[in-house]
Amino acid sequence: MESTVRRLKRLVDPIHLVAYQADEPTAALMALGHRNYWDGYFAGRAAPLGRVSAEVVHAVFYNFADGEVARHIPRVWDIASPEAALAAREQGSVAALRRILGDLADSPGLVRAADLATKAATSAPTEGRILYSGLRTLPVPEEPVARLWHAATLLRESRGDGHNAALVIAGVGGTESHVLRALSEGIPATKDGRLQHLPAAQLAAVMDGMRARGLIDAASRLTDAGREIREWIESLTDVADAPAYDSLEPCEVDQLLADLEPISAALDAAGSR
Repeated sequence: MESTVRRLKRLVDPIHLVAYQADEPTAALMALGHRNYWDGYFAGRAAPLGRVSAEVVHAVFYNFADGEVARHIPRVWDIASPEAALAAREQGSVAALRRILGDLADSPGLVRAADLATKAATSAPTEGRILYSGLRTLPVPEEPVARLWHAATLLRESRGDGHNAALVIAGVGGTESHVLRALSEGIPATKDGRLQHLPAAQLAAVMDGMRARGLIDAASRLTDAGREIREWIESLTDVADAPAYDSLEPCEVDQLLADLEPISAALDAAGSR
């Protein structure tokens, strides 16, 4: 049976993910002068940290291969400020949500969801959560759709910070985490969108190391040990994620789940695009 915290993750994620999957946020960031999607991705997501170095962003984001962040950071800050990137990402994300949700965007349920999600998102622990803490310094939007997206982003990055800590404890590196995820979803590592661009020798070296640890077999499939460590990581992430919702009463959690269901369903149906 799906746990409450895992169900909340499933319902919150599609709201935040319009930032990466819909056209409007990418267009808003490109309008600042960025040359491609990944410029906008790194500018928008790293902006709460300020004008930090590629090394810092690489450490905080955790799961990008060596050198990937440095192709964009700090150059993107010469094109547009972090403040401009934040404004463009939010503007584009809100426009995408309104387009996809239609009448739901102005429904009482969305307003309730925005209020309850914000209550949770602004009371989660900050210790050890670097990107989430950066987001917490930003003002909370007043408009309900913007407030819901902002809250979903806070909750997503709070969980992400906890997930990175779980990966560190498990001794699973960033590229290894993508291999675990891809293979658990039945996708060959060489075909996965987050891995297939890597040099073949680099990806092969990562997978050889995972074979030596017994996480994948000779046919590049997850072993029982690989499946167990992935589930252990997800379970530990759930434990780290749960305190984000401690500020909500049980009836408020139930209300948030009920109000998020139709919103998430509409976004899932559109692929958050």
